Amino acid sequence: MNTKIAILDEDNIDKNIISEAGIVISEGGLVVFPTETVYGLGANALDKLAVEKIFKAKGRPQDNPLIVHVADFNIEPLVKEIPNIAREIMNRYWPGPITLIFNKSDLVPETTSAGLSTVGIRMPSNPIARKLIEMAKTPIAAPSANISGRPSPTDVESCIEDLSGKVEYILGGDKSEVGLESTIVDCTCAPLCILRPGAITIEMLKEVDKDIYIDKSIMSKQTEDFKPKAPGMKYRHYAPKSPVKIICGDLEKTVAKINEIVQNNIGNKKIGIIATDETKELYPYGTVISLGSRDHLDIVGRNLFEVLRSFDDIDVDLILSEAFDEKGIGVAIMNRLKKSAGFDITYV
Repeated sequence: MNTKIAILDEDNIDKNIISEAGIVISEGGLVVFPTETVYGLGANALDKLAVEKIFKAKGRPQDNPLIVHVADFNIEPLVKEIPNIAREIMNRYWPGPITLIFNKSDLVPETTSAGLSTVGIRMPSNPIARKLIEMAKTPIAAPSANISGRPSPTDVESCIEDLSGKVEYILGGDKSEVGLESTIVDCTCAPLCILRPGAITIEMLKEVDKDIYIDKSIMSKQTEDFKPKAPGMKYRHYAPKSPVKIICGDLEKTVAKINEIVQNNIGNKKIGIIATDETKELYPYGTVISLGSRDHLDIVGRNLFEVLRSFDDIDVDLILSEAFDEKGIGVAIMNRLKKSAGFDITYV
């Protein structure tokens, strides 16, 4: 398949290009497009055959549900009801990096929802994404635009690497502003439940529902018979080609443990180290990449997937990562790190 690639200025969008890509969606094709979270791989969410192409292009498990992206608040045709508390979240945080789970209407095919009676919906804030949905004149189902299991792409170059030749169109824009997939909130239960942490944190959401909680299962390894209600709940995700091990505990002890592992493998393995600005100079050996300062975890989150993918480019044998405090956006960062490591964690 020949893939057309177009790079757009998000401040001055070429409507002819977006219109062309919108036609691809409306005719059942696949389009990669930027969002504020990560780049998405889109198809007509209401077209079963089109959605099946997403699973094939990504190599994605069929029981992993997709998120439906919309351009406005008119989601009534897609869902059975919109609880008042969900309306409040929509009014506060749409457009933006948050997905809400509703009981779906019959308009949404089971292929999109992975056989579930619920569907996740979000309104992205990225102008290219919203204009594409408008031009396609249909909601767009879109997981991250990468080969399933790999770190999600936050720039168009990563999308081209993974999906060129597998999709009809790749739209490029700026690097993703957030760099982590959207927060997912289950609005079919009371109190509300977070099924995937993201940039809209539990602390922020407690202003809407003081009793909201995080599903414990998302921070631990799942068995094969676990049925995911939202993307990223079951399978090993966000993983580079090399194994990842997290070292968790007091920062001084963490640095010492990482240096010990590196020393024990000198001459045997090429080791990558995910560090921070505060620690990057404390590792005399190994290939060290900093995610940024611990004082700015939003930047750490934005850089995480790019750093994980960069270790693929230099072909390391093992990646050792520092851990982060699980509060605020740190919960989302650790969720992605734990998934990338297959929950291989050493506590110090």
